[in-house]
Amino acid sequence: MNRSLAAFTVLAAAGLLLPVAPLSVAATAERAAAADGSAPADRAAPAAQAVPVLNGDFADPVMKGDGPTTVGIDFWTGLNQRYSPTASGRTDGSHGVALQKDGNTLQQRLRGVRAGAEVTVSYEDSPAVSKECTGEQVVNGQPYEVTASGGPVREVTTAGDPDRTKGKPGTGRWTGRGYSFTAGENEPLLTFTSRVTDSRTHVTCSPMIARIRVVEVPPALDKTVDKTSLGTAEAYKGNERESTLHNAAAACNGENACTFRPDARTSFRYYDRARVVGEAFVNCTRNALEHSRLLSYSERGHDSIAQTYAAAGLPLNEVARLPTSGVRVEDEKRLKERPMAAQLALAYETTWQRPWQWFSSDQRTVVEKIQPGEVSWVELQPSRERVEGWFLSKKDDYRLHAVIDGPSRAVPDRLLQRTGPMSEAEKQRCAAARPMTTTPVDAGAPASSSDKGLLKTSAPAATGARSVHRSVSLS
Repeated sequence: MNRSLAAFTVLAAAGLLLPVAPLSVAATAERAAAADGSAPADRAAPAAQAVPVLNGDFADPVMKGDGPTTVGIDFWTGLNQRYSPTASGRTDGSHGVALQKDGNTLQQRLRGVRAGAEVTVSYEDSPAVSKECTGEQVVNGQPYEVTASGGPVREVTTAGDPDRTKGKPGTGRWTGRGYSFTAGENEPLLTFTSRVTDSRTHVTCSPMIARIRVVEVPPALDKTVDKTSLGTAEAYKGNERESTLHNAAAACNGENACTFRPDARTSFRYYDRARVVGEAFVNCTRNALEHSRLLSYSERGHDSIAQTYAAAGLPLNEVARLPTSGVRVEDEKRLKERPMAAQLALAYETTWQRPWQWFSSDQRTVVEKIQPGEVSWVELQPSRERVEGWFLSKKDDYRLHAVIDGPSRAVPDRLLQRTGPMSEAEKQRCAAARPMTTTPVDAGAPASSSDKGLLKTSAPAATGARSVHRSVSLS
């Protein structure tokens, strides 16, 4: 627990805590899209759903005999005493785990649970079945605590076992328990802590836990987070939070080193806010104008891993460079060379049966008819898709959470061809005089005639003779 908190502190110091995201039009746009059938409507309020508790019956690794054994329990942190179902007095096949003495813990992170989720843990407890217990040590039950990230510390005492004598194992007095909390962080840490303080108590004589199950009501999906502020990527190894993303990303440096597991609950498509494509055409004439023009536009991807590194002022790990730089040549190179890009694309296509797009570009020819005194322009509302999920290491228990936002072809982009009245600035521009130069001499004098070559002059008759000018009437 302390190591996890220390890692969280390092994460905060490095500037990796979740930033406040600016509002976007994603939610409003998707509701509008749903109205015309081009995108899914907002999901209903989340319902309670099961959370996978790894090895919740404490059956792994397979044990020989009835115990107690102190071998580490798969997916759980902490050395505790484990008993077989028979020795625990259970008939459902689940093993019992004794928490040992004061301060000893049993911990697991609840995978896939997001901050803000309403979580309910159900389990069973019993006083120790160890033959080392005296009647005095279990007659009134045994104390322990249960807590989770964001939840209160709950003090619990098991049922009593008044008929015990030392040297005779107990049969277990199992009682169903429940613990509810609001997750204060992603993947909250569930912790059971022994509070047996009597120094004379044998290490095996301590409260027991069995059959842990969890359900959650996930938080409502927030679709107002902008694509440029996707939040902070997080990394874990087992039940420990990693202080950086480096090791988890490095674990995915291979074609099949990691798999990407998308979370369909928090993945969605939407229309982004509209933006003007190309120039605005202002008609200052007295006639309607009609012409064609070619529009070119492109979309790029964004990801929370790169944004997390950038927010912390750290160089992006080579293997974690997804094709979201915005530079087409660079992104095409990353698409071919980065294993994590292939891992995500494969998982996306398997889940949604369509290819993932990291970037896109297109061209359109539009014909504009602009009335006198109006302006014409074209706006683009691109269709985008957001996927949230985990890169999971097959070799080590590394988990890297990421959010990726890219252009979508599941629904078409929107091109809005628009005309409207001029702004005041455009009206002033249309009223401006035509650029001219000045006449520096006699600018206000009447215009004079010009010789256009209609007058002919005869050659002189002799040397020194004057030429005779003759006027020709133009009438």
